[in-house]
Amino acid sequence: MSLCFSLNVSTLNSPKYHSHKAHFSSQFINQIQRINPIRASTATSVEATQFSFRNKNPKDINIAVVGSTGYIGKFVVKELINRGFNVIAVAREKSGIKGKNSKEETLNQLQGANVCFSDVTKLENLEKSLNGFGVSVDVVVSCLASRTGGVKDSWKIDYEATKNSLVAGKKNGAKHFVLLSAICVQKPLLEFQRAKLKFEAELMREAEMDSGFTYSIVRPTAFFKSLGGQVELVKDGKPYVMFGDGNLCACKPISEEDLASFIADCVLSKDKINQILPIGGPGKALTPLEQGEILFRLLGKKPNFLKVPIGIMDFAIGVLDFLVKIFPSMEDAAEFGKIGRYYAAESMLVLDPDTGEYSAERTPSYGEDTLEEFFEKVLREGMAGQELGEQAIF
Repeated sequence: MSLCFSLNVSTLNSPKYHSHKAHFSSQFINQIQRINPIRASTATSVEATQFSFRNKNPKDINIAVVGSTGYIGKFVVKELINRGFNVIAVAREKSGIKGKNSKEETLNQLQGANVCFSDVTKLENLEKSLNGFGVSVDVVVSCLASRTGGVKDSWKIDYEATKNSLVAGKKNGAKHFVLLSAICVQKPLLEFQRAKLKFEAELMREAEMDSGFTYSIVRPTAFFKSLGGQVELVKDGKPYVMFGDGNLCACKPISEEDLASFIADCVLSKDKINQILPIGGPGKALTPLEQGEILFRLLGKKPNFLKVPIGIMDFAIGVLDFLVKIFPSMEDAAEFGKIGRYYAAESMLVLDPDTGEYSAERTPSYGEDTLEEFFEKVLREGMAGQELGEQAIF
């Protein structure tokens, strides 16, 4: 069952109506199963040009946002509303971390949007939900992401549910799809990365087959909240923990507001059409060692680091992989260990195809919010609203 609440009904009365390619390794592409094109009625390129949503005023453009109550999704909804678009926010009946938010809380959180309670994991349900508004969809923005990173959950959300949003969106007229992906898919060693890459490949194939359809794939670096977990611990006198020498995993972290702004840019910016768009925050790339030094400086404390050998994680993962062969139910536990190891060792920067090394110079910067400002805020106000919840392993 799907329920839709129009909080801005009058705005939904409008009429219906490259070249940068993904850098996948050929080995991984060969492992992707045969892609079945997504079938949906589409306009010809002439019609797409004549009636392009990009020629409309924002108030006449309908944007469906899936994953609208997620960490980034809710900021994307707010940004799109502020820019004057008509937003259809698709949400679970019980949203938030572990489904703790009621419908009323979700409606309050997404004020200004036309909220639709639906199940993105069920295509028929989602299609009926979007049809219920009686208007076409111009753009779909997907902020869906696996809540746990587990094997089955990754394929269910990062691939299947995201594909459902594409199919349902196209059947309702969508001509553009903005996908929130992740920069770490460049080096796919985890199930959620493989699931995201499979959908990315199908999305690009869809645009190749339909000249009236376009996409923007956004691959952000680390989020601020993923780097803030130790702030309060260090404030309380604990050491700052890092793996190796503290230089293993650099990143250009980006704030949720800046990322939401960049995603909103992708709706109308023609230079972002059919592009894979890696994006980081402003300033230089920061290693864990440098992040810790910033924190200690803000606290006026002498740096106190606890450096953990990465080999400890390798040993634990080896044990878990062995146990999975005996106890298949431990599959997710082993995957979580691999996720933790990945983020402890791999930089969230663009992977230079020429050198095979991560490159801060090749990683674009966007926005104004800095990690130092975020740390200052957390020191004042705590991590309320920044909880990792079921994604704590990341």
